Amino acid sequence: MSFLWPEMLWLLLAVPILAGLYVWILRRRKRAVVRYANLALVKAAMGRSLGWRRHVPPALLLVAVTILIVAVARPTAVITLASSRATVILAMDVSGSMQASDVKPSRIQAAQIAAKKFIEQQPSNVAIGIVAFASIALLVQQPTLDREPLYAAIDNFELRRGTAVGSGLLTSMRTIFPEVNFYYGIAGGTGEPLNSGLATGVGRGGAIDSRAPAGGSPDPNRPNHIAVAPGSYENAVIILLTDGATTAGPDPIAAGQVAADWGVRVFTVGFGSPAGAVVDFAGRSMRAQLDAPTLQEIARRTDGQYFEAQSADDLTRVYNSLATKLVGEKKLTEIAFIFAGLGAAFAVAAGMLSLLWFGKLT
Repeated sequence: MSFLWPEMLWLLLAVPILAGLYVWILRRRKRAVVRYANLALVKAAMGRSLGWRRHVPPALLLVAVTILIVAVARPTAVITLASSRATVILAMDVSGSMQASDVKPSRIQAAQIAAKKFIEQQPSNVAIGIVAFASIALLVQQPTLDREPLYAAIDNFELRRGTAVGSGLLTSMRTIFPEVNFYYGIAGGTGEPLNSGLATGVGRGGAIDSRAPAGGSPDPNRPNHIAVAPGSYENAVIILLTDGATTAGPDPIAAGQVAADWGVRVFTVGFGSPAGAVVDFAGRSMRAQLDAPTLQEIARRTDGQYFEAQSADDLTRVYNSLATKLVGEKKLTEIAFIFAGLGAAFAVAAGMLSLLWFGKLT
């Protein structure tokens, strides 16, 4: 434990002075009583013996003063608190391979169930947004504290061709920093404007084209961002889930480096069986096989963590683990309020016992 105002601890010198003053008052009182000539008058003046009880209220009051002085010094300690991160972005793969049934009932259904359980576990003051990506990426639900729109957005996922992990990351970054066009100047970041429709009811979430900044067209004169330490941005994190390798969009490693440069931590989740799965989607047959090295590198660069889930139960456990990591956070925190409350409790106890035993505050 440390103190923000340690110089106030000098006030603790008053505690032994007060204790000495109390002893001096007791002795003076005894001397005054002994001056009575008549023994009966002495007994009447001293009253009935109260024994040790007479010293309890003053002792409790002295303890209260000591604790309150410590509170004035503003003590701090490293304790686990609710995370200060205000926003969690769930970036979820909705490529055609997610309909594979190697994970029961299917990859997409297992992912939807686990994501909704994760949302339920988050504190009510954490805003959550949802990005869905296939060959393109869309924000299908802007960050919100209301859980019902999040559940609706997840239930309304529609599978599409392609897997653009980089787009999922950059769209998530654009959601956290809406004034910045993260696609501008990155390899693979150019292309046709995005079309809405990755999820039905997209309008509820305010689907956006991540290739354009909030103000309109890209600004070629936009100053370069000065990189910060990976994981140093404490107001948001990204959780990215995918079951396959990138087939479209920007380079995912480059996108991960962008997140690292802005200090945003990315937790990556690789989903699906080790052997992958062959899926018939939109008249084509495809094999979805996880690109674990890329996801591991993204997590490493951003000071995040990589998880691998091979079943619905695995995925649920991963999300449970993430909930713990995001909610619990150790921080140096001022705890003066604890000492102030404790000191007040001792003072109140001293007063109540004094009234109970002596009928007055002594």
